[in-house]
Amino acid sequence: MDEVIKDLIALGKGLSITFRNMLQKPVTITYPENKRKFPARTRGRHVLHRYEDGRERCVGCLLCQGTCPAGAIYIEPAENTADNQVSAGERHAKVFDVDLLRCIYCGHCELACPTNAITLENNTAIAGYTRQSLLIHKEELLEPKGTATLGSTQAWDPKPPTPNAGEFDGSETSSAAVGQGNRPSRKPGAGH
Repeated sequence: MDEVIKDLIALGKGLSITFRNMLQKPVTITYPENKRKFPARTRGRHVLHRYEDGRERCVGCLLCQGTCPAGAIYIEPAENTADNQVSAGERHAKVFDVDLLRCIYCGHCELACPTNAITLENNTAIAGYTRQSLLIHKEELLEPKGTATLGSTQAWDPKPPTPNAGEFDGSETSSAAVGQGNRPSRKPGAGH
C-alpha cells in the first residue's frame, strides 16, 4: 500500500510540472515566417564563390576534398583552355559535389582552400526527402553570375595588423597579412 501512495505522489509531481507549463506562453518561433537570426560564424550550406569578373574562384586543387574528414566532397578537375577560361588558375573544377548527409560541417574545406572559393554560409535550412536531393552539384553551389562575395570568410579571417610607422610589431600573422613579414621587427625595450 505504501508503494501505491508513493507512486501517486510521484505521478502528482510529474503532472504538476505538465500543468504548470501548459499555462505558460509558448516560446516556439513560427518557422519559416519568422526565421531565427544566426551568428555570422554559423556553419551551414556550402557556397562556391566567384571573382568580380565572373570567373570561378575554385582552381580544382583538391585540397578541400583531401582535408574533408568525412569524405563528403568529390571533385573532378579539368584544364582551362584559352577559349574557355573558367577559373583564374590552370585548372577548374569540372565536377564539384558535396554530400550534405556525410558532411559534418567542420569547416576544414574552407580553411584548406587557398582562394577562398568554398565557404559554409549560415543558411541552415537544409532538408530533403531523398538522399539524391542532398547531393549538391556545382551548379547549385555556385554564386549566381554577377555576384562576387567572400561570404562568411570575412567573419572568420583575422584582420591584418595596422601598419606602425614601417615596422612589424611582432604579432602573429595570417594569410590575411601576407607581405608584411619582411618588415623589420622592433627590438625589445625600444619604444615606438
